[in-house]
Amino acid sequence: MPSNPLFLSGVIEGFYGPLWTRTQRLELFDSMQRWGLNTYVYGPKDDLHHRLLWRETYPDAEAADLGELITECQARGIQFLYALGPGLDIRYGSSIDCAALEARLSQLMDLGCRTLCLLFDDIPDTLHSEDAARWDSLAAAQCSLTNHLLQTLNQRGPLRLLFCPTPYCHRMVQAEHGGKGYLEIVGRQLHPSIDVFWTGPEIISEEITVEQIQALTQILQRKPILWDNLYANDYDGRRVFFGPYAGRSPELRSQVAGVLCNPNTEFPVNYAPLHTFASWLRSTPQNWEPRLAYLDALRDWLPRLASAGKSISPVDLVLFCDSFYLPYSQGPTAARFYDSIATLLSNDPSTWTEDKINSFLSEAQRLRNFCVQISEVEDRTLFAALSRRVWELREELELLIRYVQFQATPLHRGSRFRSDFHQPKVYRGGFVPALQGLLRLEADGSFTPIPTSEV
Repeated sequence: MPSNPLFLSGVIEGFYGPLWTRTQRLELFDSMQRWGLNTYVYGPKDDLHHRLLWRETYPDAEAADLGELITECQARGIQFLYALGPGLDIRYGSSIDCAALEARLSQLMDLGCRTLCLLFDDIPDTLHSEDAARWDSLAAAQCSLTNHLLQTLNQRGPLRLLFCPTPYCHRMVQAEHGGKGYLEIVGRQLHPSIDVFWTGPEIISEEITVEQIQALTQILQRKPILWDNLYANDYDGRRVFFGPYAGRSPELRSQVAGVLCNPNTEFPVNYAPLHTFASWLRSTPQNWEPRLAYLDALRDWLPRLASAGKSISPVDLVLFCDSFYLPYSQGPTAARFYDSIATLLSNDPSTWTEDKINSFLSEAQRLRNFCVQISEVEDRTLFAALSRRVWELREELELLIRYVQFQATPLHRGSRFRSDFHQPKVYRGGFVPALQGLLRLEADGSFTPIPTSEV
């Protein structure tokens, strides 16, 4: 773990989706203190005052709740970072908007917050005509406003200010989102004490390398802070991620001013991801093994999965979590299981051996049974967070099991399999799946129309 107190390490509540509860946040703060994480970022998109109502200060009751959270963080040695996203409709040259920003951030400082952030992500990348007459670029307008706020707010007391650029990953820079030369302007014009967020080569980056960050540092003229979306799932409600903090060498820590993890929207499923993230922060390049850290995290998590029925097997838990591993990959046990069924189905049923059939059925039924068993956990909030994914996985496994059993019966050879439980337009039905059937995402990232004969 970096010993520099200015190095930010911690958790971002910055997703699109229901806010975490006070109880969940206090549980998070306790875990962060135990694991040595030092920063909590408050910036959930569903807090209307974060983004839509950014001009309005919090009512007294909501301000008091935030003040409580700030106090709870400080009691555990954790920095409370408040993030504000005014970029949807701000007029950078408006004295009224500038005063509103000062009032908003001053309210947080009065509550005890000393680490603040302005987010200019996911916004239109054009200037209002009056702003365009004053600044020749979006980056220049944003830097001017942010620098002014730093100077003004510093008069109220010590302050650390962070900045999220409009192009916050390399792909956005290549697309000139925010304008040509955006980051170079930020590097030259943003006050050197203001930190800059970055997500890596992509919004969801499979890998972030030392070389990539060193090149970025030259442009920004400061070390960036990683806003890491590896575990973020708000862009796909069907997925959740349990896997290890991977694709980032521990050597990366010396190249950045901090690493903050933006995890799954559903708080109860974040134990193993944040456990491995904290392990990565404590590791060295010589002793960092992501898979071992992941297995250790699952062992630590297992007692929290106390069941009203049969005790959960550690081996079954690994297979289940491997099925919801990381955005770009499945865990090894799930990958092997997928390969076995894909290979089986690619061959004519007449060539299936009894060993191959039994091996698949044994694994599929084990995972299917675990889906039933996880529904019996005593922590109902945890099951509620998992339920949609659990039942979808179970439904697919049931279908595959029935299909293989049907085709493995000599009497059925050559017959088409139908299921009493999976009916057209009901199973995998609905408007969104219909839309998803119109374009095919190719391996190179391009989209092509799917012929109507395949839809």
